[in-house]
Amino acid sequence: MNAWGAFAFDAAGPASQDIAQITLWLLIGATLIYAGVMLLLRHALRDRRRLRERALLAGAGVVFPAAVLLPLLLYSVARSPDLAAGRATDPLVIGVTARMWWWELRYRDPSTGRVVLAANELNIPVGRPVRLALTSDDVIHSVWVPALAGKVDAVPGRINHLALQADRPGVYRGQCAEFCGEQHARMGLLVIARAPQEFDRWLHRQGAGPVRRDDGADEALASQRARGQRAFLQAGCAACHRIAGLADSRLGPDLTHVGGRLTLGAGQLANDASTLRRWIEDVQALKPGARMPSFRHLDDATLADLSVYLSGLE
Repeated sequence: MNAWGAFAFDAAGPASQDIAQITLWLLIGATLIYAGVMLLLRHALRDRRRLRERALLAGAGVVFPAAVLLPLLLYSVARSPDLAAGRATDPLVIGVTARMWWWELRYRDPSTGRVVLAANELNIPVGRPVRLALTSDDVIHSVWVPALAGKVDAVPGRINHLALQADRPGVYRGQCAEFCGEQHARMGLLVIARAPQEFDRWLHRQGAGPVRRDDGADEALASQRARGQRAFLQAGCAACHRIAGLADSRLGPDLTHVGGRLTLGAGQLANDASTLRRWIEDVQALKPGARMPSFRHLDDATLADLSVYLSGLE
């Protein structure tokens, strides 16, 4: 897929390690079952004599299930409580609302008590248990980050929980794992695991409002960004998107710190000014069916101003 951790057996946290071990033993059991069936098939093809019914019933109906299936059942039942959300003490709780086809994320800054909004990139501290409070704003979605945890549905009108933890820094690929419409396959979620102190700084910056990238005393660039901010308001972007201190709609992803994200379009495109321009100009060509309209009617200068302004918000 890409260089981001996305493989279930590349376990990077306690929950994924438990799942990987359970999966390994179930695969071993499935292999034994397959081997047994193939041996019976070989016997049936090479030796036309029928097996005695009592022997077949005793072997396939009693001995084999008792030796293979029952231990697998007991093992999986014994290990399943380890995956229960809420077992950890002092977890970091993050609200996740699934939408067509992106993720709204809600943190709380402990230093100020302020709710911090983000989109599509879930930042977490390394080594600390995290509990996601999942819901949906439209249809049933599902959160799955293979390297960190199992899959839990996000259902309209209720809150489900998913426990995860990253034991090492990195970027881990997640995905909506419940078919939810036209762009289901392009509803990715990046989980960015940071060192605890780095995470605390990140969270504080997110709650402090937009910070424009420092480009020195470039007056031309500053003027272009001022024009881009005006274009954001005049083109109607503020009707759907929030930028702290400027616009407060939540129909679309929060753009307060959009320039600091790794990707656009819920993990689909690398984030830079040129990609932002392509996204604004013709989003329907890049992600057909997205709830955002294309802005092909804007002239080249306005598109450039708008993309430079947004890419500078970190």
